[in-house]
Amino acid sequence: MKSFKIGNLGAIAAGLAVAAMLVVPDDADARRRGSFGSRGARTYDAPATTTVAPKSTAPVQRSMTEKPAASSPAAQAGRAAPARRGGMGRGLLGGLIAGGLIGALLGGGLGSLAGAGMLMALLQVALIGGLVWFLFRMFRRKPALAGAHGGAMASPFAGFQPQPAPQQPFSQGFRSAAVAPRSADIDIVDADRHDFERLLIEVQDAFSKEDFAGLRARTTPEVMSYFAEELSQNATAGRRNSVFGTALIDAEVSEAWREEDADYATIAMRYESIDVMLDRSSGAVVEGDPERPSQAVELWTFKRGAEGQWRLSAIQEA
Repeated sequence: MKSFKIGNLGAIAAGLAVAAMLVVPDDADARRRGSFGSRGARTYDAPATTTVAPKSTAPVQRSMTEKPAASSPAAQAGRAAPARRGGMGRGLLGGLIAGGLIGALLGGGLGSLAGAGMLMALLQVALIGGLVWFLFRMFRRKPALAGAHGGAMASPFAGFQPQPAPQQPFSQGFRSAAVAPRSADIDIVDADRHDFERLLIEVQDAFSKEDFAGLRARTTPEVMSYFAEELSQNATAGRRNSVFGTALIDAEVSEAWREEDADYATIAMRYESIDVMLDRSSGAVVEGDPERPSQAVELWTFKRGAEGQWRLSAIQEA
């Protein structure tokens, strides 16, 4: 290799940028259906699997609950590892030094124009690589709040395509967990089950009508804040999410426990509803099928405080 043209740096930079974009995870797609709220001390634990939701569900992704500090040496080492490894630019320079290339290039002194030019070109490539690495890290840390409806966070009630499922009364469709809860220290009785079904329908109706008072009465302040954020984004985009015809198909208790002065219950629910996005001005359907219901499987966590009333505390897509 006798020479290195500086003009090639543009092509190298473009290639590095494209490679970085290919490996950056699409957080917007990963979080499109939403997972938010609080499950108390179990917020960052995966809920127990059930027959309704047989696959492991990821922990809540957006929550105001503080994450527990990792205390194990392995976890602490894992957090410190990025700092020890250094950036992409630093690694490239380290490789050059270890390989003796810089020394070889400078072996004839700075009077060697070809060697000095090549050194400057390599240093510029290293700087470009460091910049791409920095942008990659920055984009990974940026919180995602993208949605399926025009940039707004998608409704937590969006679901899967309809699949045949028998309609049945709530008392028949609600059953005990297939996997025993980790600490089933509270019983879920028929009155609780009817409350969960009622809240499923009423929360969606209030969300569809943009009824803030109705949502506030049926959700925790944290979940209410996420709903208000989504409704505000829909309004800004000139759209309105209409959800109606909600019907519970199947439900199952995943976990039910007492924590300090509150009770929690995580319920796996399969339900159907008609979920469409409308143009706010004309009322025209922008997304969804107003004639065909869609199904969803989600885990809803309810919290009951000293007042004795269940409120929606978290939603996770199964």
